[in-house]
Parts: sequence; C-alpha cells; structure tokens
Amino acid sequence: MTETDSSLNNIFDHKRFLANIGVDAGVYQMFDSNSQPLYVGKAKNLKNRLSSYFRKTGLTPKTEALVKRIASIQVTLTRTETEALILEQNLIKSQRPPYNILLRDDKSYPYVFLSSNDSYPRIALHRGAKKKKGRYFGPFPNVSSVRESLNLLQKTFRIRQCEDSVFKNRSRPCLQYQINRCTGPCVNLISESDYAKDVHFTELFLDGKSQQLLNELAEQMEQAARELNFEKAADYRDQIASLRQIQADRVVEGEQGDADVFAIAEARGGFCVHVLFIRNGRVLGSKSYFPQEKLGQSVDQVLSAFLPQFYLANTNREVPSEVLLPCEIEDEAALSEALKQLRSVKVAIKHNVRGQRLKWLQLALQSAQQNILSRISSHDKVQKKYEAIQDALSLSELPSRMECFDISHSSGERTVASCVVFDQGGANPSDYRRFNINDIVAGDDYAAMRQALTRRYKRLREGEDKMPDILLVDGGKGQFNIAKEVLEELGVSGVELVGIAKGTTRKAGFETLIVDGGSRELTLDSTSAALHLLQEIRDEAHRFAITGHRNRRDKARKTSTLESIPGIGAKRRQELLKHFGGLQGVKGASIEDLAKVPGISKSLAEEIYHGVRMS
Repeated sequence: MTETDSSLNNIFDHKRFLANIGVDAGVYQMFDSNSQPLYVGKAKNLKNRLSSYFRKTGLTPKTEALVKRIASIQVTLTRTETEALILEQNLIKSQRPPYNILLRDDKSYPYVFLSSNDSYPRIALHRGAKKKKGRYFGPFPNVSSVRESLNLLQKTFRIRQCEDSVFKNRSRPCLQYQINRCTGPCVNLISESDYAKDVHFTELFLDGKSQQLLNELAEQMEQAARELNFEKAADYRDQIASLRQIQADRVVEGEQGDADVFAIAEARGGFCVHVLFIRNGRVLGSKSYFPQEKLGQSVDQVLSAFLPQFYLANTNREVPSEVLLPCEIEDEAALSEALKQLRSVKVAIKHNVRGQRLKWLQLALQSAQQNILSRISSHDKVQKKYEAIQDALSLSELPSRMECFDISHSSGERTVASCVVFDQGGANPSDYRRFNINDIVAGDDYAAMRQALTRRYKRLREGEDKMPDILLVDGGKGQFNIAKEVLEELGVSGVELVGIAKGTTRKAGFETLIVDGGSRELTLDSTSAALHLLQEIRDEAHRFAITGHRNRRDKARKTSTLESIPGIGAKRRQELLKHFGGLQGVKGASIEDLAKVPGISKSLAEEIYHGVRMS
C-alpha cells in the first residue's frame, strides 16, 4: 500500500502523491480527513487512473465532490488486473465506502452461463433471474471480469458465444471462425462429440479444476499424436500452453490456506509494515502501518514489537492459521503460543517460505517499499526537515527550494551531471535536469561540475526557472569552491551554498557539511532530521546521475559504427549490413566491394572504408 497524508488544511497534494506512484496494477482506497473510506477502485495502471481524478476539466459533479474530500490515498499493488478486480470487490464489501455505494451499478452480479439444452451449447454473460436451463458460474465481481473470462475461453476452447437466433440462421461461418475464435458449429464444421469435449474442458476451467484439465488435455494430445493426427495434437498443445500461461499469471489463485503476510521496509529512519490478508488462497485486503520512528532499531526489532500489538491489543482480530514474516523475530515461540490461545488451534509463524507464499511476501514487500518512499516525500514530514535545516544552517528564513548536483561517469566515459530539485512538498521530479558533459578532459569532475552549474544558472538567471534557496553540492572543498566560483562569475546572489562531503569513515551519518562560504565545517548528529533530508537529496542526485550516465553509455555502445559516418542513414546502413551479412563483413570489404552496394558511390565507399577502420 502507499499512503500519502494530507497537506496543510487537509488539502491533498496530488502532485507529490502522483510523483511517487508507479504504473503497476493495483487497488486504490481514498480516505477523508478522519481516515474514513470514501472510495475504492482498481486500475491496470495506477498512475494513469489516479491522475485522471485530478484533471482540470471533464470530471462529473460526483467525482468533483469526491476529489474535494480526499485527504489521503492508499494503494495496494497486485501482479495482474484480475487480482485487482477481486481485491477491489472484497474491500468494497468490507468497507462499504459511500462513493462506491452512490456510484455503484445497482444491477445484480454477473455470471457466466453455459446452456445445456442445445446440441452445441452456448457460453455467455448472464445477469438477472436464472430461468434458462444450464450451468451458472459465478458470481463475478463485475462485468469486466466476466468478459475477460469469456475472451480467454473464446481464444482457448472456441465455444460459440453468438445468440441462438443468429446461430440457427447462419449459412456460412462468421468472422469469429475466420479469426480462429470459433469452430463453426453453426454450419456443422465440428462434430457434436468434438464440440462436447471443448464444452467439458470449459466446465473444468470454470470449476477451477486446472490440474485435471491440463492432465486431460495432455492425454488427448498424446492420443492424437499416436493416431498421427498432428494438427489436432498441435491444437491441444496450444491450449495447454495458454492455460500454463494463465497459471503463471495468477499469483493469488490456486493456493489454499489462510495467512497474514507481513513485510517491512525502512528508509531514512522510518518504517512501514504492510500486511496482506490471505483467505482461502486469495488476497482479501491489505493495510499499511507506520510504527513510530525509533532510531537505532533494526527491522526485526521493529517487527517484533509491532506483531504483539497487532494481534493482542485487539482481541476481536481474526487470527489465521499461518503468519508469514520476511525474517526471524525475537520471542517467536511466545507469540505463537499467545496466538494459539486466541484461536484455539496452532498458529504457524514462518519466515523461510517458498513458492506461492514467497510470492505473497514479495507483493507485500513491494507495497511496503512504495509506501515508505511516498511517506518520506509527504508534505508535513518534509516541512519538519526544512525547519531542522533552517536551524542547523542558522538561516533567517525557512528554505522553500533546494537543488543538488552530482557527476557520474565510468572512467571518464559519457559523463553526465544531474540536478535534482526538492521543495517543501518533497522531491519535484518535473524540475529535475540532466546535462551531458562534453569537451572536457575525461574524468575531470571539477570541469564537469563547472560546466553543469554554468549551464544551469545561466538559464536560471535568464528566468527559465526559480532560483533555489540552497544549492547542495555532493563533494568536498574542491567541488564547493568550483560552485562558489561559478555563482560569483554569473553574479548569482541569495543562494546558500552547502557542500556535503563524506566523513573519514565514508559511512552514512558521518557526513561533513561545508557552509558559510567555505569558512566553516559542520557535522550534524546522525539522528538529525536536517541531515536525513540532505542525505535524501544527495542520494537522489546520485541515483539520477547514474541512471542518466548508464542510459547515455548504453546508447553509445549500441550505436552502430556506420551511423557515425556522414552520408550513412538507416536505409544505407541496412543495405550494407544485408549485403555483407553484418558489421564484420563491412569492415573486411574493400572499397570496390563497398561501391557495389546499391546507393553507395565510390567516394562514399572510401568514407565507409576508412570510417569503419578507425572505430
């Protein structure tokens, strides 16, 4: 889950929230200022879906009313959209958020219907009274999940889905047959017995008997192969492959058992405990908790203190048969015995798990990591750190904007400088900048820093963006002095320059700050909120620089030598590689051979000949 708290006056800062949301599938829960649920929804792409709520235009009145009440949003990541659908319905049923009730379609739950009184049974979506003869599979959470299942069955077993009135009046196969989504029973292109097999397989799939279905398909495939009916065997093979893929995509299905799955993530002295509630092998819900920061405690110590409070402080809490943990904790036996007394049966506490249970743990960990990152960048938390920086640096005013620069290269190759921006809402990725550094001596970090700062602050002085209150430089006195010289040369004033150098141990928490124009060094306590924010900004600049450098380096290494030769575009490069069978063939060709390639003149052949040998 990811939680972002409301900012001042309960105004939800959606820009900061969206900056930390990924493009994963999942479920989101919206809460008001009293932490009461407002709305639960699901999305294939959480970032896109949540962004749509904060458009300036195009929202319905009900949606606008919902958005005005949002104080926080939590998200739970899932592996697939199908899992998100199931989890969404479980949360709606348990929480009954008011906006889901107001906006919900009041129709009955949908089913998959398979007729039984036809020679060629039909499969279809059904909603309403069950008057028709046949089997009803469901209910499903919503129409989308039914259509997803029908689409899958149509591709795999090709059972007809057309209306009976259409089926009885066909004289030739429809488009579904042409695209291999139907076997053409309307014009007797498949026998009743073969069609009945496909219906049987469909029923096994809808009944959840996946292993029996796979076994029967394997037997049919072997039998068809023995009868030398290889085309039919290939059909069975493709069906098996499709079902295997479905099983691989289903993370929370196909495994029985009740469990609470815990994961914990730590960042900058804060912790997030995320819990997945598994019942009958399915994720029924999840929740994130933020234990009070206690500096010096390890992850297992925080988890050891959290679990007894979670279960024993609330005697009405349901206790499952299994509790899955990411690590071993102290007093595990005592906790197990206490839970046994609550549940009257043995509760297994496990931390070394495999298979499906390991996947549950990984899902919980992903959510915890996303959660803590979003928490760090929340407005009120950053506000306190800015106040701490103001005190630590003895600033007359609270800083509202900070920039940090870092340099990254590999032995001088493809140097990239990064500039990250933090304001009082936290990281502001939209204002980040990267600078490709050229025309310097390879590995000269001072020259790289000078070039990046000069380019950046020339633009700021010209009004391209806001000037920062604090300029943070990752490095010692040398980098600090370069930054100082650049600001003086450009006539930039009012910017507090701070260098952050690694201490003698080069470990986090022992950094030395260079302040007051380089005349003073300052060492903050490792528990200082100001130091934590400076570390966060420095680490983010480092990450952004490394990512840019790697992208630039990898792009250069993947670029063909031919592309750097004037006159060689994509078409001529393709002709050369096709003619000689690859770059090595081009390098071994003579000028005369190169000139034989269509579109390559004698003079261009000479350019190519010398160009590939110089690379």
